[in-house]
Amino acid sequence: MTTTCRLRLARQDFDILGKHLFPGDHGEHGAVLLAGTACVGGQWTLYVREVHLAAEGTDYVQGTYGYRALAPKFIHRLITRARDERLAYLAVHNHGIGQEVGFSSIDYDSHERGYPALLQIAKGMPVGALVSGHRSLQADVWLPDGARLALDEAVVVGNTIERLRPAPIRFCADGTEEGYDRQVRMFGKTGQALLGEARIGIIGLGGVGSLVSEYLARLGVGEFCLIDDDRVEESNLSRIVGATASDARDATEKVEVAERLILQGHPAAKVTLVRKDVAKESAARQLVACDYLFLAADSMRARLIFNALVHQYLIPGVQLGSKIRAEENGHLAEVMSANRPVRPGHGCLWCNQLIDPSQLAKEAKSNEERKAQAYGVEEPNPSVISLNAISASHAVNDFLLDYLGLRPERDQLYYEQFHFLKGRHDLVQPRRDENCSECGRGGLRYGRGDTVTLPCIEG
Repeated sequence: MTTTCRLRLARQDFDILGKHLFPGDHGEHGAVLLAGTACVGGQWTLYVREVHLAAEGTDYVQGTYGYRALAPKFIHRLITRARDERLAYLAVHNHGIGQEVGFSSIDYDSHERGYPALLQIAKGMPVGALVSGHRSLQADVWLPDGARLALDEAVVVGNTIERLRPAPIRFCADGTEEGYDRQVRMFGKTGQALLGEARIGIIGLGGVGSLVSEYLARLGVGEFCLIDDDRVEESNLSRIVGATASDARDATEKVEVAERLILQGHPAAKVTLVRKDVAKESAARQLVACDYLFLAADSMRARLIFNALVHQYLIPGVQLGSKIRAEENGHLAEVMSANRPVRPGHGCLWCNQLIDPSQLAKEAKSNEERKAQAYGVEEPNPSVISLNAISASHAVNDFLLDYLGLRPERDQLYYEQFHFLKGRHDLVQPRRDENCSECGRGGLRYGRGDTVTLPCIEG
C-alpha cells in the first residue's frame, strides 16, 4: 500500500470549483467534494461525483482557530450524505498560490481535531482535505485504518487531460528519447516521458485494435493492457497487422500477435495479456488502472463494459471502428469509419443509442441457443484494412493531442465520421441525457468507483 492517493474529476467539475475558489478577490473560499473510491494496484483513487460549493458567510465562515472554516451544519449535512451514499468526504479550500501548494500548520491542526470524529460518522469511508493553488493541488486523506495519504496526482478529464500535483515535477532524461527524436521535436521530452508512464487499455485486437497497438507502441507508450479472447484465422490475415500464415495455421491468440507487434516497436514496453471476453469481471477489472481506453471490439457487451468504465472510474476513452453495408443486390450502400470519443459528463453510448438492448440479449446466448430460438448465427461483417486505418489513426492522433494537452480544451465533444461513398466528413455532437442512469450525475454509476459493480458476467 502506498502513502499517496490519486484523484480524478471531470473538467466541468474542475471549472466550477476553480471559479468558486478563485473569483478574482484574492480571498479564501471553500467547498466539499464527495467521491467514489477504489484501491488500484495498492494505491487509493478518488473519483469526484459531487461538488458542493460553500456559500460565503453561511457555509464558509470566520474560523475559531484559523482564518476561515466550513460551518458545522454544512459539514454535518455532507458527511452524513457521504456516509449514506458510501462516498469519500473531501473539504477543499484555496491558498492562492500557483505552481506549488501545501497545507499550513493551522490546517493540519484542524484536521487532527476534526477528522477522527468525521471518520466515526463516515462509517468506513475516507475523509480528508484538499488545498488548491491555481494549477496545483495537495491532499490529506484519512483512511479508516488510521493511514494518511498525500496526493500523488490529480487528473482532470475533459476533451483534453490536465494533471495537477503539489509541485511541478521534472522528468529525468534516460537516453531513450533519442529513438523518438522526430516526435520529441513536436511535444518535447516531458511529453515523451508522459507517454512512457501511460497505461493504455485496448479492447479487441483484431483489424482496428492491432493498428492501434502498433501506433501506440511506436509512440513510446510504456504499458498496455490487451483484452481479446479470439484467435487468428486465415480470413484475418488481410487485416490484423503482424499476423502471419503460421499464426492462422496455429490459431495464435490475437493478444499474442499484438504483444509481438508492440515489442518489435517498443521492446521496453510492459504488456499485460487478458485472454478473456471483456464482459467477464476478471477481465474488465484489469482496465480500472488504465489512463485511457480504446474500444476496438464490435460487440454490444464490449460497448456496455467500456461505457461503464469511462463513467464509473472517470477514464477517458474512444470507441472506434468501420462499417460496410451492402444492399441485397450487392451494391454498396454505406462505407464509413467512425471515431467516437467518450468522456465523463459528455453523454454516453447509451444516450446516443449505440448500445442495442436486443443485441445485448442475443449476444448473451450461445450459438446453440440462438439456433434453437430462430435467431440464427450471424455472418461476420465486411472489413477492409484501409478503412480500419482511418479510424485507428484519427483515434490515436486525438489521444496524442489530448493526453499531452497539445491543443486547447474545446467547449464541445464531437464524434468524427467519414462517409467514403459520399465523400463526406462529419462532426456530430453526441446527445446527453441528464437523467441517464449510466452517465447522469444523479445516476447509479457516475464517479462511484468500486462502490457499485460493473455490468459484468462472472469469470
